[in-house]
Amino acid sequence: MRHGDRAERLAPGILDAGEQRRAEGFAASADRRCYVAAHVALRILLGARLGVEPRDVTMVREPCPSCGDPHGRPATEGGVHFSLSHSRDLSLLAFAAVPLGVDVEAVPGIEAAAEIGAMLHPAESRELAALPASDRPVAFARAWTRKEAYLKGEGIGLARDLSLDHLGTGPVPRPGPAGWTVADVLVPAGYAAAVAVRAAGQPPVADGHRRK
Repeated sequence: MRHGDRAERLAPGILDAGEQRRAEGFAASADRRCYVAAHVALRILLGARLGVEPRDVTMVREPCPSCGDPHGRPATEGGVHFSLSHSRDLSLLAFAAVPLGVDVEAVPGIEAAAEIGAMLHPAESRELAALPASDRPVAFARAWTRKEAYLKGEGIGLARDLSLDHLGTGPVPRPGPAGWTVADVLVPAGYAAAVAVRAAGQPPVADGHRRK
């Protein structure tokens, strides 16, 4: 984590009490440093966009599209939409005037890719099965990050069935779900990342049934 030391020095004056408690709850110091750096950066960048001090940024949870409870997409009281993801020592942040989601993940091992890959859209599972075993982890990571970026943007997260949306495992994403643009993000080798952005005025998705 390139800015970990500086972020930890700034954290007491920027992070709120809840964020500091969550940071202290990480057993691994590397995970704590990544969390702190990501959330310090998030508050600094949101503060700049909202015209307030980083420590004064108020973040809320929007209603969940599935149940209506306040555990949906994170948001600000100032109208700036954002998304944050971190994996190992890499963080990814995005900001927009419309809802969006990002995800970054370390490429998993062959066994993990095979186990979780079976839970994806049937077409994605078939795409993975057609590849040599050594190529499946990277292809799986592409599909997973595209899918999770979209679901985070919707505010549903992994509560939505992973088999519903076909975003593809290939080098170029398939066209996103209606009203959404999904794109890969260039990250260092060993990682995959994606961003999903909702078109202005597009209503949130309702949960549905498995698609073949």
